Amino acid sequence: MTIGIIGEGAIAGYVAAHLAETGAALRAILVRPARLEGAGPPRVASAADLPEGLDMMVDCAGHAALAEHGPAILERGIDLVTVSLGALADRALHDRLDAAAKSGGARLHLASGAIGALDCLQAARVGGLTGVVYTGRKPPAGWKGSAAEEVLDLDSLTDPAPFFEGSARQVALAYPKNANVAAAVALAGAGFDATRARLIADPTITANIHEIHAEGAFGSFHFRIEGRALPDNPRSSALAAMSVIAAIRRAQDRIRI
Repeated sequence: MTIGIIGEGAIAGYVAAHLAETGAALRAILVRPARLEGAGPPRVASAADLPEGLDMMVDCAGHAALAEHGPAILERGIDLVTVSLGALADRALHDRLDAAAKSGGARLHLASGAIGALDCLQAARVGGLTGVVYTGRKPPAGWKGSAAEEVLDLDSLTDPAPFFEGSARQVALAYPKNANVAAAVALAGAGFDATRARLIADPTITANIHEIHAEGAFGSFHFRIEGRALPDNPRSSALAAMSVIAAIRRAQDRIRI
C-alpha cells in the first residue's frame, strides 16, 4: 500500500514514524505552498499534484485541510483517512465529501481518534438509542485558544467548571479544535443533533478525560478514558495518532474486526 499524508504536525509525524509497521510506504506529503521545500518524499501543495498510484491519503491537518483537499482527493479515486471528524458537523461539507467519494469511487475512513467504545455505539444504534451524552473534561490549559476563554478565566480556576452544554453539532462548530471526540460519538451513535455534549475545564486533573453514557434497546453503558498527549504536542492525543495507524491496518486486513 502507498500512502500520502496531509500535514506536518505531531500526529502526522507519529503516523510517518510508524507507517513502516503497517507495511505501507510514504510516497507524498501535502503541505502549504510555503513549505514545499524539504527532504523526504515529494511535497505537493494540492491534490492535483499528488503522484499517480496512491492507495490512500491520511489527513492529519485539521478541519480546514479536510475541507480544502478532501473532496479533490476523493474525486481522484483515492481513499482518505481523517481524524477531523468534527468537520462533518458542517452539513455542506459532509455532502461535498459524500458526493466526491461517490464520484471517484473512493471511501472516507473516519479514524476513531481519542475515544473508544464506538463499535458498541454502532451496534446499539441498530436496536435504537434513546440517549447518548458525551462529556469532555480537560485541564484549563487544554481549553486555551478556544471559545472557553470567553466565558471562563482559565488561569484562576480552582474547581471544575462546566462551560458548554448542547448538541454534538453545536459543540463541533463552536469548538473545532476540541470537538472531534464529540463528533466521533455522534457519527457512531445517535447523530449530531440527538447526541448531547458537555465540556468542562477541570484544574484537578492532568489528563484529558472523555466519557460516553448511552441508553437504548440494548440496555445502557458508561465508558471513560483518560488520554495522554503526544510528547511533541500536549494538545495532540496519542490515541488519536494511534487510531490512524489502526485505520490503515484495517484497510489492509483481509480479516477485520
